[in-house]
Amino acid sequence: MSVIQDIDFEALAVAKDQDVLRVVMNRPQVANAMNTVMGGELRDLFQSISEDPQGLRCVVLTGAGERAFCAGADLKERNGMTAAQWGRQHTVFESAALAIMDCPLPLIGAVNGAAFGGGMELVLACDFAWGSSTARFALTETTLGIIPGLGSTQYLPRAVGTRRAKEIIFSGLPFQADEALAWGLLNRLCRPENLVDEVMAMAHRIAANAPIAIREAKQSLNHALQADLKEGYEFELERYRRTVPTRDRLEGVAAFNEKRKPVFKGE
Repeated sequence: MSVIQDIDFEALAVAKDQDVLRVVMNRPQVANAMNTVMGGELRDLFQSISEDPQGLRCVVLTGAGERAFCAGADLKERNGMTAAQWGRQHTVFESAALAIMDCPLPLIGAVNGAAFGGGMELVLACDFAWGSSTARFALTETTLGIIPGLGSTQYLPRAVGTRRAKEIIFSGLPFQADEALAWGLLNRLCRPENLVDEVMAMAHRIAANAPIAIREAKQSLNHALQADLKEGYEFELERYRRTVPTRDRLEGVAAFNEKRKPVFKGE
């Protein structure tokens, strides 16, 4: 399956910029709320990337327009759903969440507006995120009789600490971009008009680094909080040793000594 050509996108707009894939949640008329179609497209896209990155080295996820990154699940679509229908839809969302977790490439969020409910969960699923100074956040699920279901009870404590995560999830209250930055949910704030360009520039910088090394580093970093220090270090060494035989490692050393920019090929 081709990442772009073989998926008939309806709720996403996907474009390749050299070796960076820009993925835009494209339902601005409903604040980019996630319906079943969008969930299925996210699942198919990220499964495709995992099966064959096809030369891609980084992915940027954002929303259409300036109003919203993603307002969460489309509650108009959910209105009147039976428990069985709700469950079938959530199975699609769950498979999308798992596909994003399995993405071997760096995934950067460009949070251009409101990220509520499932939208904030998508921010948390990114490896890191930069946000517009006008972005707002909330996990509102407990105000609707449910709890976060795309991984936030696992992601959020890792990002902001358990006590802060409990406050955010128990209260359902919104918070501002500067708070998200101070708490560790965002890595950087940008002017709204500059956000996507700045995130894409960072994505291209990451993409210029050795792709095998980036992939192995991501695996090791994701493993870090699942192990004690020594077991985690053994996992790191296993991943480190995978980079030593690569041509990219030889290219990196040669480029340093020749005082030139390295050209990594993922070999």
